[in-house]
Amino acid sequence: MGADPTDQAARLEARLGVGAGARGKRILVVVNPVATKVTDRLKELVVGALRGSYQVDAIDTEAPGHATELCREAVGAGYDAIVAVGGDGTVNEAACGLAGSETALSCLPGGRANVYCRMLGIPAEVVDATEHLLRIADDWHPRRVDLAHVNRRCFLFSAGVGLDASVVERVNAHPRLKARFGEWYYTWVGIRTFNRRYLLHPPRFEAELGGERVRGVTAIVQNSTPYTFFGNRPVEIGEGARLDSRDLAGAVLKRANPIEVPTIMWRALSRHARVSRHRQIHPFTRLSSLRLCSLDDRPLPLQVDGDYIGEAHEAVFGVTPGGLLVVS
Repeated sequence: MGADPTDQAARLEARLGVGAGARGKRILVVVNPVATKVTDRLKELVVGALRGSYQVDAIDTEAPGHATELCREAVGAGYDAIVAVGGDGTVNEAACGLAGSETALSCLPGGRANVYCRMLGIPAEVVDATEHLLRIADDWHPRRVDLAHVNRRCFLFSAGVGLDASVVERVNAHPRLKARFGEWYYTWVGIRTFNRRYLLHPPRFEAELGGERVRGVTAIVQNSTPYTFFGNRPVEIGEGARLDSRDLAGAVLKRANPIEVPTIMWRALSRHARVSRHRQIHPFTRLSSLRLCSLDDRPLPLQVDGDYIGEAHEAVFGVTPGGLLVVS
């Protein structure tokens, strides 16, 4: 069920204490105060610990999109780095504000899955992650990674069209259930959403994948792997994409078959079977861009990095090589 935030705060206080004085790089800690694992006490201790090795300012987000605005202002103010404290949605918003700049992104896990933190090699528990950031203060080596986008909205590791996005929308509408039951709540909502909306008349699209045209009901587009985590197990769908591979990978679900969809889900969680080899899956890799268009004039639901962003009749994907500076 994940570590208790109160327990994390106690561990942080015992192991790290508070900073002895400001020095080193100038960082802005951007905190989502309503993220699953974030408490006022935890924030206070994290900021205090980081002040032992960095010049630190901290600010809370107040609404969706606020992290992007704060990070754009931080770029103009000359900060060396942003440390986003929250879930993948908070980190995504921070990245959107830092795109193309010389201000680096780092993160501390404050959400449920914390996919991008794990991709960067940052520990999944906030105490260990804070210690990790303190260790790299004297070995500061930012690097460039790719930044993907769909309809001009950036994403860090994955975006979804169709069933995937519909599930994200419904899960995020009930944050308490999401926080309490985690991956199992996603699974239950996925089954329910499939049966109610995608079993008989799902929204359909045509995907332009390089020189191919493929019709489907759901698409996953990845800037890196894995797609997400189920507990500690990585869920692999797109093959070949890396943080610096300069391309996109993913898969199109061609038909929403009630018999075959469960087998696809099993493959996604299996350590041995591959999603890409299922007959209802059309995999793609090494694409710099792709385009999906609705076939029946129904708008397509979209999600990026686990946040629902609305509907569109067309979804145009691309990637900016080296578009984001990160430090981890």
